Amino acid sequence: MEMVPSEENQFVPKEGLFRSCRQSVIDEIKRISQIHNAAEEPRVLCIVQDTTSAKTVNERLTLNLPASTTLSRLYEDVAHKAGYVNGTFDLAWGNTSNMAPLEHNSEMSLSDSRFEPGGKKNFLQLTDKDGEQPQVASDESGAADSSGLDDSSQERFIGPLQRDGSAGGSGDYSSPSYSYSSILSKSETGYVGLVNQAMTCYLNSLLQTLYMTPEFRNALYNWEFEESEEDPVTSIPYQLQRLFVLLQTSKKRAIETTDVTRSFGWDSSEAWQQHDVQELCRVMFDALEQKWKQTEQADLINQLYQGKLKDYVRCLECGYESWRIDTYLDIPLVIRPFGASQAYGSVEEALQAFIQPETLDGPNQYFCERCKKKCDARKGLRFLHFPYLLTLQLKRFDFDYTTMHRIKLNDRMSFPEELDMSPFIDVEDEKSPQTESCTDSGAENEGSCHSDQMSNDFSTDDCVDEGICLDSTSSTDRALKPKSLLTFELFSVMVHSGSAAGGHYYAYIKSFSDGQWYSFNDQHVSKITQDDIRKTYGGSSGSRGYYSSAFASSTNAYMLIYRLKDPSRNAKFLAVDDFPEHIKSLVQKEKESEEQEKRQREIERNTCKIKLFCVHPVKMMMESKLEVHKDKTLREATEMAYKLMELEGVVPPDCCRLVKYDEFHEYLERSYEGEEDTPMGLLLGGVKSSYMFDLLLETRRPDQVFQPYKPGEVMVKVHVVDLKTETIGLPVSVRAYLNQSVTEFKQLIAQAIGLSAETMRVVLERCYNDLRLLYVPNKTLKAEGFFRSNKVFVESSELTDHQVAFTDSLLWKLLDRHGNTIRLFVLLPEQSPGTLASRTLCQKAGEDSDGPLEGSKGNRKSVEAILEESTEKLKNLSLQQQQQQGSSASDSQKSSDTSDFEHIESPTQEADSNSSLCVAADSRELENRISASSEAEQQFGCEERSDSEVNNDRSTSSVDSDILSSSHSSDTLCNADSGPIQLANGLDSHSITSSRRSKAHEGKKETWDTAEEDSGTDSEYDDNGKSKAEAQYLYFRAEANSQDDAAWDTQKCLVVHVDKRLTLAAFKQNLEPYVGVPSSQFKVFRVYSNNQEFESVRLNETLSSFSDDNKITIRLGRALKKGEYRVKVFQLLVNETEPCKFLVDTVFAKGMTVRQSKEEVLPQLKEQCKLDLNIDRVRLRKKTWKNPGTVFLDYHVYEEDISISSNWEVFLEVLDDSEKMKSMSQLAILTRRWSPATMKLGPFQEVILESSSVEELKEKLSEMSGIPLENLEFAKGRGTFPCDISVLEIHQDLDWNPKVSTLNVWPLYICDDGAVVFYRDSREDPQELSEDERNELMKKESSRLLKTGHRVSYSPRKEKALKIYLDGGPVRDPGQD
Repeated sequence: MEMVPSEENQFVPKEGLFRSCRQSVIDEIKRISQIHNAAEEPRVLCIVQDTTSAKTVNERLTLNLPASTTLSRLYEDVAHKAGYVNGTFDLAWGNTSNMAPLEHNSEMSLSDSRFEPGGKKNFLQLTDKDGEQPQVASDESGAADSSGLDDSSQERFIGPLQRDGSAGGSGDYSSPSYSYSSILSKSETGYVGLVNQAMTCYLNSLLQTLYMTPEFRNALYNWEFEESEEDPVTSIPYQLQRLFVLLQTSKKRAIETTDVTRSFGWDSSEAWQQHDVQELCRVMFDALEQKWKQTEQADLINQLYQGKLKDYVRCLECGYESWRIDTYLDIPLVIRPFGASQAYGSVEEALQAFIQPETLDGPNQYFCERCKKKCDARKGLRFLHFPYLLTLQLKRFDFDYTTMHRIKLNDRMSFPEELDMSPFIDVEDEKSPQTESCTDSGAENEGSCHSDQMSNDFSTDDCVDEGICLDSTSSTDRALKPKSLLTFELFSVMVHSGSAAGGHYYAYIKSFSDGQWYSFNDQHVSKITQDDIRKTYGGSSGSRGYYSSAFASSTNAYMLIYRLKDPSRNAKFLAVDDFPEHIKSLVQKEKESEEQEKRQREIERNTCKIKLFCVHPVKMMMESKLEVHKDKTLREATEMAYKLMELEGVVPPDCCRLVKYDEFHEYLERSYEGEEDTPMGLLLGGVKSSYMFDLLLETRRPDQVFQPYKPGEVMVKVHVVDLKTETIGLPVSVRAYLNQSVTEFKQLIAQAIGLSAETMRVVLERCYNDLRLLYVPNKTLKAEGFFRSNKVFVESSELTDHQVAFTDSLLWKLLDRHGNTIRLFVLLPEQSPGTLASRTLCQKAGEDSDGPLEGSKGNRKSVEAILEESTEKLKNLSLQQQQQQGSSASDSQKSSDTSDFEHIESPTQEADSNSSLCVAADSRELENRISASSEAEQQFGCEERSDSEVNNDRSTSSVDSDILSSSHSSDTLCNADSGPIQLANGLDSHSITSSRRSKAHEGKKETWDTAEEDSGTDSEYDDNGKSKAEAQYLYFRAEANSQDDAAWDTQKCLVVHVDKRLTLAAFKQNLEPYVGVPSSQFKVFRVYSNNQEFESVRLNETLSSFSDDNKITIRLGRALKKGEYRVKVFQLLVNETEPCKFLVDTVFAKGMTVRQSKEEVLPQLKEQCKLDLNIDRVRLRKKTWKNPGTVFLDYHVYEEDISISSNWEVFLEVLDDSEKMKSMSQLAILTRRWSPATMKLGPFQEVILESSSVEELKEKLSEMSGIPLENLEFAKGRGTFPCDISVLEIHQDLDWNPKVSTLNVWPLYICDDGAVVFYRDSREDPQELSEDERNELMKKESSRLLKTGHRVSYSPRKEKALKIYLDGGPVRDPGQD
């Protein structure tokens, strides 16, 4: 038999090989078939919400599984995807009241377990099992050596904790090169994290380090709090004690630190302040010492952390030494010496440099008391005593005097796990460094020592300068301390990840219980390895300059804490059984509190929170939130809602019920008849964070019966139309089905309101004013466009109106008028003499098509008659009548928010001889009220607003005044059809700056494209002098406001019902009888919700931008004519702190020259501003926000040479001499001298150039300043006028002396008047400033630039001083923000 080699290189029969291959093919076919069948099998979509912690409650896990998947397999898949250990969590339904968990080991398929296949979402909740949080999955070898995890295992961790493998802090500062072990839960590490309040990571790192220090923790436990002597809230030791107890006994993953910070006297704002962990350590130790006075722990901090050193100066000629003793709590080690390019490589090297003496020679010689002269000397530090707990601070934060920025040094500095301090002890003076304290007459000062490298100043005592002759010291008295007694072991590394601008702290701490290192990173605690610690040595990748960038981010060690290796002193942690009695009581108290908190969380988890509405009989529509336990019945929930809506004594409880409600569509979805005992969790579909529907507490009168609302029904509001009286009735609610036919629907309406179905016409308003006649009998409501909530109008009469086309019928005209009628509140001026009796001036809707012209004439005559009557009344009006009409001008100009009229109902409307449309306020739908406010918001965004709000005086003078407008109320409504588009910064599309210079050089006459129509306003009259309002007359009806409103006096306020298709011109003409003056003599201001008023001047625009209940203020004053523009005049004061000052409002006309406009303005300035100016010594120039622009010459003509628009703004500048600008080809530049030697800026001076030549500019500047041409340098200012810049930055930040020959090219781009140019003398060097002078100048400049509103390019982050208040908190200054 032929043999062939198999895959294992063994020979097998060829026939057997073929059989094996055939079997492989069959197996593969079966596998493909199974896959195909699985693909055809229905799948179940599971959405799993992890509710085990607040951090994961918003996370969702999505699984798409075959319907045949078992529940046990589901648990495995969820555990794998969430990163949890299977069996440590439960799964429960998330959309039902049944919170019983699914069975873990059940072999039932998902389809048999009520899971819905076919793409439907099945919501599950991942919950704690038996009250314990789920365990996070880890590698099997993780407990022994977690460094062996492969990268693929990290992908599984998408559960509640940080899964990116970084033990280092926030994602902003975690290094991508780190590969720490997986985050372990408390049950595996045995440690609890601390919650970061906002920026309290520095506090968390220190607290965890103190907690992991056995000597400190045990001493804290031995201290007993006396509640009778102190408030527990403000007791720092007690709150630390509580925190340590919780860290040791709590089952939580992380503990809050708010109680501790509250005992510090901090408020919530402190949580957003970032501080230095070494500074916190110092301040906290000081606070504890103050609190522990006269207790056994009074000297605890000194016993554990305090060391001593000697600061000495030794004469090199006679050997005489003066010295003093000082104490320290930590040793600050320099990373890189000042001026050096190389950093110290290790802690030992930095310690050696710390005690390395320096020689005082030359001018720094020391005056020796023995030699009685100045001698060379050696100055240095010697350690006399090391503390039991040695704290080393690596000074990584420094200040770069070149860039004036705070920086972080990221250089590498290694540190040993065991540190031998014997080489650094002073063997000459130390007798017993670890057992005896120094007993000398020198002053002792608690805190870090200070030399060139220290952080605190020494105390200066009278006895600090004792002479010691070293020659008399016997060498036999010197004894070296055994090395074993000066060996310290590292147990805490506080790591800073980030830059000098900000970052994140966390701690690596070794447990003295098992010798394992852990990362305490806020709420996350994980095991780490020695490799992780070595990565904190620091060192930046790539080459850097002398200092690393001010914003370079890196992760490295910042504080190291060592403990002396001394078996006789090294303590172990107190076990729970060994706790003192007061600590055991505290443990029990905290345990009960935690259980209560857990029960409360359970209640919260089972509480349904849903929005509740109620149409209160007295308070109208009310809104609240109903919070009800899922097991409460509907009856109990109704009782709760009854009390919540304050219906007691108003409606009997049995006259209320809860129904399902859709607020957006105002749709009652269903009622719950017969389900009074059903749990709310079942009715609402489970406990959810939000619901797609609301609840409505419906009320009825005792004689009424509740109507059942069935699912699938639609709500229809039926309005009955009476064609004879031309009225529309209040809505009647009817419920129908979408599959009903129009005929069935008519019969339903006939039963509800008692009309004849045979002659009934039904009109559906599908959307705003979209009317659809339902005339196909068998068509369903769904096909006609019905939705959840609908609005229909019905009419049933035997008039011939049925026979005409719907759009020509009286019904359509009536509904069209109804849909376009809005209600406005109009505040009249004080001088208004017109009667406030109800007037109805509208054309009868039923007139023939050829009637409008006659009707218009007739109406016009009636208006003229009323006007004539009002004019006559004005002549005969007495002072007493005036006082009755209004008390004062200021009162008449008050305005109020739109909300003032939210609940004002329309006055009773009756049919009159003019057949005016009467619409009750109750018939106005809620959606119209909502849209009214939204439309007002949208329209507000379209206003062409002035940037100046300087003058707030709204007082008016007499009717005879030429112009009566407020300084900031002349903005117009947007008009897309006329004039240039007004931009946000005041520039218009016809800017004259872009092409002005080029046209001037070409010698062409300057013109600008302007629209033939007036860009800002429209005249009320056409070219023939006829009123444009005569062309069409629409509905207008006004009556006195009968509602009480303090801001809008009822004697001066009109309620106007008007067709919004009416133009502003016609609206003003209709108001003439009530104002008492022609429409050309008063102005219309629209009032917005924030009481801002803007003038509406586009007379040919309709009122379509107005909405129901909008407010309008009428002010007396001449309205603009065609071709006129309202202009705001500002004074340009180039050398003042505020260079832009509002002067007056005036009017410029098309075709007027600049000189003519000056002639108009100057008398106003003299009268209103007391400015008596010479017309030849003032100029007008363009204003673009606060920037001065093109100078307007006297012969320029508006709309020919100068483009002008509504609400235009212009600068008026007072000149010292006559105008020097004579031609458009000239260029006016504002220049300012910078003097580096004095660090000062000179005043602005104007330079007139004949061309855009850089050479000419420099010549003019040289001539004006006396600086030689070759030494003159200039730079263009940045930003808006006056281009302010700090004197500390101007010398290097501006682009000085650009290499260009003309001004109109990059980087200058000076093409128009008003550009700012700084210049200087290149021979001047900047003034040398000391650090104090520079800091003082920086403060002054920051204050100056902030006052002028200009950006400060560099402002160091203000760090709030870290303080711990022993009396409960700081005393707040009432005037302080």
